[in-house]
Amino acid sequence: MLAVMSEKTIALVTGANKGIGYEIAAGLGARGWSVGVGARDAQRRQDAVAKLRAAGADAFGVPLDVTDGESVTAAVRLFEERAGRLDVLVNNAGVACGRPEEPTAVDLETVRLLLETNVIGVIRVTNAMLPLLRRSEHPRIVNQSSHVGSLTLQTTPGVVLGGISGGYAPTKTYLNALTIQYAKELNGSSILVNSACPGYVATDLNGFSGTQTPEEGAAVAIRLATLPDGGPTGQLCDHNGVVPW
Repeated sequence: MLAVMSEKTIALVTGANKGIGYEIAAGLGARGWSVGVGARDAQRRQDAVAKLRAAGADAFGVPLDVTDGESVTAAVRLFEERAGRLDVLVNNAGVACGRPEEPTAVDLETVRLLLETNVIGVIRVTNAMLPLLRRSEHPRIVNQSSHVGSLTLQTTPGVVLGGISGGYAPTKTYLNALTIQYAKELNGSSILVNSACPGYVATDLNGFSGTQTPEEGAAVAIRLATLPDGGPTGQLCDHNGVVPW
């Protein structure tokens, strides 16, 4: 198995059983990569893997709850046994919250849940996978962010990013800040770390109110996952290029 896997790029996409995550996995699989479909729900994970394989992708399931340390450790073992390394990590898993979102009214337990998944989960998975990424010749880390995490856009007159958000949006700002710090720490290595803004995509996070398809939203993360050596690192990007912090 290790001999076979050494011939192709291997990736992990968290939260890949549906929506943008699934389309990222599909896009990477279409490039001939071996793609781990990270997901908590066993049935949805199995269904996603079956659909990807039916389309010709080399996909495999990765039982993974980013909020659970034991689950993440088990995922590391899976990649260790399967390939002995990891080439690309796409931290796509995330959650949103319902109303109210105003900071004066948001439920504190909801904020904790958002932080645990959208921020701490990224740190947990990234740090656990780093030893495997360091064994790759072309390692990449992509953090799935959002335009709502941009402080510049949030404070630019005339820019509309939805309503006031005291929960979800700040977690994406925190994630953007983490991307910068990871890029600074890993500067000098071959690991490129960037954040992706998929756009306003119709997913269950927004009640399918978005104007773009999940496939369209996946394009940015796929581009960042396939950057050439020496490419940009520590950036926040969307379909049009670099987004201001």
